Amino acid sequence: MLEDAKVLLKKYYGYDSFREGQEKVISSILGGRDTFAIMPTGAGKSICYQIPALLMKGITIVISPLISLMKDQVDALDDIGVRATFINSSLDQYEVQERILMAVSGHVKLLYVAPERLETESFCALLKTLDISMIAIDECHCVSQWGHDFRPSYRAIAPLIDKLGERPVISAFTATATTEVKEDVVRLLGLRESDVHTTGFDRKNLFFSVIRGENKKDYLMKYLENNRDQVGIIYAGTRKEVDNIHDSLARKGYSIGKYHAGMSDMDRSKAQEDFLYDNVNIIVATNAFGMGIDKSNVRYVIHYTIPKNMEAYYQEAGRAGRDGEASECILLFGAQDIILQKFLIEQNVVSEERRINEYRRLQEVVDYCHTTKCLRKYILEYFGETVVPDSCDSCSVCKDERSLADITIDAQKIFSCIARMKQRFGTVLVSQVLRGSKDKKVLEFGFNQLSTYGIMKNYTVKEIQDLVNVLIADEYLFLTGSQFPVVKLTEKSLKVLKGEEKVFQRIHKAKKKISADSSLFLLLKSARKDISARESVPPYIIFTDAALREMSEKLPQSDEEFLKIKGVGESKLQKYGKEFLKTIETYLSEHPSNLEVQK
Repeated sequence: MLEDAKVLLKKYYGYDSFREGQEKVISSILGGRDTFAIMPTGAGKSICYQIPALLMKGITIVISPLISLMKDQVDALDDIGVRATFINSSLDQYEVQERILMAVSGHVKLLYVAPERLETESFCALLKTLDISMIAIDECHCVSQWGHDFRPSYRAIAPLIDKLGERPVISAFTATATTEVKEDVVRLLGLRESDVHTTGFDRKNLFFSVIRGENKKDYLMKYLENNRDQVGIIYAGTRKEVDNIHDSLARKGYSIGKYHAGMSDMDRSKAQEDFLYDNVNIIVATNAFGMGIDKSNVRYVIHYTIPKNMEAYYQEAGRAGRDGEASECILLFGAQDIILQKFLIEQNVVSEERRINEYRRLQEVVDYCHTTKCLRKYILEYFGETVVPDSCDSCSVCKDERSLADITIDAQKIFSCIARMKQRFGTVLVSQVLRGSKDKKVLEFGFNQLSTYGIMKNYTVKEIQDLVNVLIADEYLFLTGSQFPVVKLTEKSLKVLKGEEKVFQRIHKAKKKISADSSLFLLLKSARKDISARESVPPYIIFTDAALREMSEKLPQSDEEFLKIKGVGESKLQKYGKEFLKTIETYLSEHPSNLEVQK
């Protein structure tokens, strides 16, 4: 059946071969086995259940968490000639009944539903009347309370499966899952002897940067000026911050929208649509925006505020470069971000056990922001991958060409001070003692009598605290998991104190780029935008930027040549081939030398 799958891949999706990992997942599903696939954003998870759905006898139910994601997926399937529909709260009762009849009559092969629907007894009763060949669960990490986006409604999936007369194949997909979450998914969804496929979390086309010690607003302005024509997402921690960034950039003439929970449903919907349809280049948003956003041409994602955990960061950052083109993920660190995230944990997490876990996961983000090691390696090891070598040559640490500075003496001073303070206090008080602060608390505890008091008075308290955070990130120190964490020594720090090991630090630099698109590429984008407006579908559903770039490089001039472009299937050739080929023909008539160069 895998050969049949490859035929459909070319016919509908326009690709000659599967991406890494897709073939194994599809083979597992077609073999009738429950399948759990962990694949990075942009790796093509949807194809892994859509193609088996087309080959299986009955209907596939796709459980998807967001209305916008469902609509995007169904629009994309409709565009390539695959019968699919969705049922969610955006429809009225008449539309729901109409789509139910389509499912019952076998008119559609894929039916997308929100997990909340499964909590309705009447809807579950309806599903029992369908010939269901597979249930595909997208964003399956939502079933685990330890996942970064826990959704209680996902707990209704397993009871539904148990109620079905004949058990279908179950497939579950996510981009991010720690070992703890993986175990939860298998257990809570009731997967039976499931094949677990981890394609790997690495996104080789993404450049990761952490920026510390710079004015965030100034950095953002400089970066956007150098990338004015690129599409990007800016994540901020609060609604107020989103409003401020949006208003500031709008005044400077940027094509920008905003998205947060304080806006009306209508305004949020319009902001999202403007971004998806390329009416604005930039969207500034809280983390309420983005899960399931399938826009392929996002060239950068900037976190203006640190996220609450590494899973959330990697999923949000992963919205860059879904088309495989080079893109950037930039995290701007400020000490006040930690205070904000701790406040949000206190406000939103009731369980003490979970609160402690959230503090621990927040600290892992802080460690990421301060590590002197490869950022990609840090991320991949967080998700359980063994990474060799130590350098990726594609992050702000590995690309920093300056030599490492020996900070062993300063590290020894910090370790010694922590030891003399009996390892009972946090980073702020330790930094104040080393600075020689006359803060009331320092004097109350008598820390001004310690031999380490004031031995780093040439630094500010903030600079010392930053250095302490570097040492925590590199595992010379660790923090206890609580609202008011205590800093303690590790075995590594004892070796430094004994003079058996040295400590190094590197200062990060901002990476700037100026990109220049070819004139043909811009003409193809313009043609795509016209079709988008006419067909009422987002531009990236018609063709990705990667496909347009390949057209501008290979200059196809016939249907046969056009079909060789990645992402061009038979349906898209029939729908759009004439217009794009005409655009290329016109361009070549005006620039004949380009054809000679191409030949």
